[in-house]
Amino acid sequence: MPSFADRFENRRRLLQWLSASPLLASPSLALGGVDRPSKLPELEANAPLIAKPEEAINVFDFEPVFFKNVPPAHIGYMASGIDAETTLKANREAFDKYYLRPRRMVDVSKVDTSVEILGTRYPNPIIIAPTGGNKSFYPEGEVAVARAAKTGGHLEMLSTSATTSVEDCTAARGAPIWFQLYASPKWEIAEHHLKRAERAGCPAVAITVDRVAGRNQETFFRLRAKDTRECKTCHEPGVQGSVKRKPAYDGLDLTGVPNLQSANMTWDFIKRARDTTKMKIVIKGILTGEDAALAVKYGADGLIVSNHGARGEDSGRGTIDVLPEVVEAVKGRILVLVDSGFRRGTDIAKALAMGANAVGVGRPYLWGLGAFGEAGVAKVLEILRTETRVAMMQCGVRTVKELTPAFVRRV
Repeated sequence: MPSFADRFENRRRLLQWLSASPLLASPSLALGGVDRPSKLPELEANAPLIAKPEEAINVFDFEPVFFKNVPPAHIGYMASGIDAETTLKANREAFDKYYLRPRRMVDVSKVDTSVEILGTRYPNPIIIAPTGGNKSFYPEGEVAVARAAKTGGHLEMLSTSATTSVEDCTAARGAPIWFQLYASPKWEIAEHHLKRAERAGCPAVAITVDRVAGRNQETFFRLRAKDTRECKTCHEPGVQGSVKRKPAYDGLDLTGVPNLQSANMTWDFIKRARDTTKMKIVIKGILTGEDAALAVKYGADGLIVSNHGARGEDSGRGTIDVLPEVVEAVKGRILVLVDSGFRRGTDIAKALAMGANAVGVGRPYLWGLGAFGEAGVAKVLEILRTETRVAMMQCGVRTVKELTPAFVRRV
């Protein structure tokens, strides 16, 4: 193990690197972000990096280790929002608009954090949100994430852009996982993905509806320019080259496909998907009550309130702000999940109280993956489970269903 002096020096060098990085332009990503303890800036700036997962106090402790371990371009890919990153900032700052209302004199010595999601019961309400290219952060990639999900009993969603196949990820999880679908402009591509996921045993597909255009990922582009590695082996030009390391596209001829965006998607796509697969259909990327009502109308089994972790648009509205109007529009008729910006157990408790059935987490487990592999992911998820249980106990609730709107207020 490196000495304290060595670890301190590593921390100092990392802070020097970050000070020259556009990452500091985004408060939610910087070491001095909105969720950093403002009364302890000196300790935060001078503390050595954690050397093993067990030393972590919160999920943010994994972030600087991720920055140290992962190449600049891959950091940028993970960390980027788009444009001015207003939504990226809003996803975190919006939580400060809401407070929990603790109730006292309730026996919370036994707390049940389990939830039922489309007929399956999970021991906790924390979902592994789909993220692409996990082998860019750690060699085992999605397999390491799946094993950590198995340890914690989490529902896992696998991205179309994953660097591990749905079959291998399912085997590592030891239980069925959900598949997240990027539709692309050509129906036959979506049909291929749907049928393969169903054959692999996926009980549900989360159809992403917010990838309709290109995106100006400024942080990614700036850090990629600073990356001196030779990347042509992994990243080839053209659509076919872009999916070289994405097993979901194996066997597909993408000749003539201009891009993998789904700008031509309409509500008829949901009907077509329903006619193609027996999997449950969840629509990912809903941000208004109007679209939530349409999701119900067109027969979706659920929806995910999501702005793609601020990677899909820069409207400036955090998903926790969107959640109430979506819940009101759905009126309990279908499943409501939410993701984007969740970093604390209190964040999760607020969303559950506001009507979400469960909560997806993305970047924090990637920090753990890039920092320490499977052990890092497992510890991130353990911290979030512990914080969520504590938040429930502090509110005086013993089950997730007891977390009702009465337990949260807007400032």
